[in-house]
Amino acid sequence: GERVVRLKGGDPFVFGRGGEEVESLREAGIDVQVVNGITAGLAAVTSLGLPLTHRDHAQGVVFITGHRQREGQTTHWAELARTTHQAQLTLVIYMGLSQVAHIQLQLLLGLPAQTPVALLQDISLPQQRQALTQLGDLAHCVSQLGFASPTVMVVGQVVAGMQALGIFADIPKSSAMNQP
Repeated sequence: GERVVRLKGGDPFVFGRGGEEVESLREAGIDVQVVNGITAGLAAVTSLGLPLTHRDHAQGVVFITGHRQREGQTTHWAELARTTHQAQLTLVIYMGLSQVAHIQLQLLLGLPAQTPVALLQDISLPQQRQALTQLGDLAHCVSQLGFASPTVMVVGQVVAGMQALGIFADIPKSSAMNQP
């Protein structure tokens, strides 16, 4: 008659292995109830008043992991960048810091170096920090400012659109700010 709770921040079904855990529990005959959360990629931009889509800047959004895939599988970042550019999409990259230099180089094959990027660490926690940079400066910014996991990278013109509205108005390129 007792309950076991597995508490996870964010949405357990967005890069949280929630699906795998639920499958295992159901196969074992254990009744499971999932209470959904808000994924970090959405919470990150919402905390700054930044949309992921915008009529003038982004027609869609892609949530993607920056982790290397299993053997034989790889994320085709250059193709994704070209599609992002052509379709006016926002990229939200989770868990990409360990591969940030590789991701940056590959994204530059399809996106301009001036593409804005927001970095958000420890989302929705009191120690949340964020920085604004450009794709061409991304790896340098991460290193210079000491960003660590968990950090989400938001790549796309919605960041520039919100900068124009004053969200990042006083933040110079490649510098961090603290949440007010």
